[in-house]
Amino acid sequence: VLWLLPAGYFDEGTSICPSMFIFGIECFGCGITRAIMHLHHLDFDEAVYYNKFVLFFYPALVVIWAYWVKSAYQRIKNPVNELT
Repeated sequence: VLWLLPAGYFDEGTSICPSMFIFGIECFGCGITRAIMHLHHLDFDEAVYYNKFVLFFYPALVVIWAYWVKSAYQRIKNPVNELT
């Protein structure tokens, strides 16, 4: 679904970060959604601008997604017969 949305889809709007809301201070996770969205659309400069940690989190998300896809494929390919 993220490929269907434009890269700047999450750029506008108010922050829902509790740290930003209560203390007015950005936390280490602030901007990660926007950064992941821009990196997903190969907009590297904007992604790093919003959050430098995207260079760690995005590859981790890709690995997790690949694991989920592999697990789902294996479940479909080799279903467990519960009647035996």
